[in-house]
Amino acid sequence: MQRRTFLTGCTAAAATFSLPGIVRAADSAPGIDMASKTVTIGAFTPITGPVPFYAILTHAADACFKWANETNALDGWKIKFVTYDDGYEPARSVAVTRRLVGEDKIFALAAPVGTAQSVAVIPYAKEVGLPMIGPIGGATALFSERLVFPLLPDYGWSAASNLDFAINDLKNERVALLWENDELGRSAKRGFDMHMKTLGKEAAESIPFEVRNTDFTPHLRRIANAKAESVILFGSNANLAAALKAADRLGFKANWMAPFFTADPTTYKLAGPLLDGTYFSSWLLPVTADDPGIKAYRESVAKHYPGDPIGVFGLNGWSNASLFLTGFKALLDSGKPLTRASLVDVMETLRNVTVGGARGVSFEKGDHRGARQEGIIQAKEGGKFELVRDFKPFPADVFNAKVG
Repeated sequence: MQRRTFLTGCTAAAATFSLPGIVRAADSAPGIDMASKTVTIGAFTPITGPVPFYAILTHAADACFKWANETNALDGWKIKFVTYDDGYEPARSVAVTRRLVGEDKIFALAAPVGTAQSVAVIPYAKEVGLPMIGPIGGATALFSERLVFPLLPDYGWSAASNLDFAINDLKNERVALLWENDELGRSAKRGFDMHMKTLGKEAAESIPFEVRNTDFTPHLRRIANAKAESVILFGSNANLAAALKAADRLGFKANWMAPFFTADPTTYKLAGPLLDGTYFSSWLLPVTADDPGIKAYRESVAKHYPGDPIGVFGLNGWSNASLFLTGFKALLDSGKPLTRASLVDVMETLRNVTVGGARGVSFEKGDHRGARQEGIIQAKEGGKFELVRDFKPFPADVFNAKVG
């Protein structure tokens, strides 16, 4: 199991329990070193497995924490960031988290990678009272737990946004869905199906696929036979590239749509010009925006990970890491004890804050929906991505549906 540690040295203090499911301590908590003013946090990340390029997310998160240390963003406090490889396997994600808690004494998980992986860790996090700040995934289950603070929207909301754009902006009546057969795809399907019902329509096709799938020819034959005008795919960059290649081989033409994290240079490397014209729902500002936080992302990643592309994928990792910075800074400013329980309490007071590339992020008790609006961007010739529909709230029927 590969391990990466950033910054050095941290000693955890013993803790006692005073609030169900959340660890409290008299003066400090696991991962808090008062003497050196260091907080230790951790994450699981797929260095190996089907999506090793997702390590870009963790590189960007690490660059964010390095930037915070270099700029004194936390008023003299430093961050030690420890990660282990989980191969993008949920069972290994749980094992990694146990190791981070047991051996590294982390204060919280920060920007761990994966939807199904984060969902799998929730029972153990509840058992030990471990906050999960900015899990990089979008599943309904992540919004219904008090310890979990997701920045990403539920993929169901994003799928509904894609569907809304296909129907109302592109005027396409026949829309198909390709969905990854895990919590990521199932969340997308729930939102897609719900909004379809509201619109009084039926999917042209709705087809699951496995995350390791590399041949989408059978799927695209079905979609072509259904005469779909738009195809919404919820899966990895590699899945989208493989589906576009299958469509090209079959001569099938349609409007393609996908989630924000695939609107990235890494996808262009996999799909080439076949990606041109694809639409993406996005809760993040454009990477080229003249914004201090996004400028810091571009400069810090270029400094610490010069081989990584500057794109939405990396900005996602940076923004989820920024959520921990925002929460921990609020905890320091609150004067509350530096405990896991206090971090959770303070996170639930954040209202309409700027977090990395996201705007209008809010949390409160019983409502852990972070990002609450999306725009639509499009891949253009030459590897560019442009905003083609401004940010607007998610379709209300899906966004306001009961969570959990």
